[in-house]
Amino acid sequence: MSPTPKSLRDRAEETKLKIQKILDVSCAGHDEEVIKAIEQTIIDALLEERERCAAIAYDHVCEEDRDRAHKVSEEIKRIRNALAANLESMR
Repeated sequence: MSPTPKSLRDRAEETKLKIQKILDVSCAGHDEEVIKAIEQTIIDALLEERERCAAIAYDHVCEEDRDRAHKVSEEIKRIRNALAANLESMR
């Protein structure tokens, strides 16, 4: 039986605990800020990696597929920006 997948929040909390243990410090009173910073760093890294992989894939396709890929990419960017704005307004 496979374990339940971890959310970004779970991963951020685990990372915070590991950092505290390594540095032998407490984030008392700042736990939520530290977790949010780690969570955002994970999100930023994933977005950057996705862009890098897309650029590599783009260089290895024919012209017709590039046009299609460009249209899809633009749509993804539009949706991502709308999602980011919606999530930001929820904070």
